[in-house]
Amino acid sequence: MQVIIDFNEIESWKSFHSVFSEVMGFPDFYGENMDAWIDCMSCIDDPEAGMSTIAVKSNESLDMIVLGVSNALKNTPDIFQCFFECTVAVNQRFIETGSETRLKIVGI
Repeated sequence: MQVIIDFNEIESWKSFHSVFSEVMGFPDFYGENMDAWIDCMSCIDDPEAGMSTIAVKSNESLDMIVLGVSNALKNTPDIFQCFFECTVAVNQRFIETGSETRLKIVGI
């Protein structure tokens, strides 16, 4: 499965969380911080958890097609680096729980 994340729309932490909340369908109680992001993204293989409207099977990957990588690296490098590091943290959770689900960042 693929989702498109447009980093051209991200200029602050608020817009980062807004973009992801919209694309991923996070719940209304989403905390708009990276701990909450990790929690929601860690549940994409468990649709009954209600943490995202995007769901993949436990043996599938979610390809995050990232637009505007060069803009992100120039204008919001701290946000992009944190996004990368938190993606790694989510994948580590999947590994620890025995899930074969993975998040992939595909830059364009």
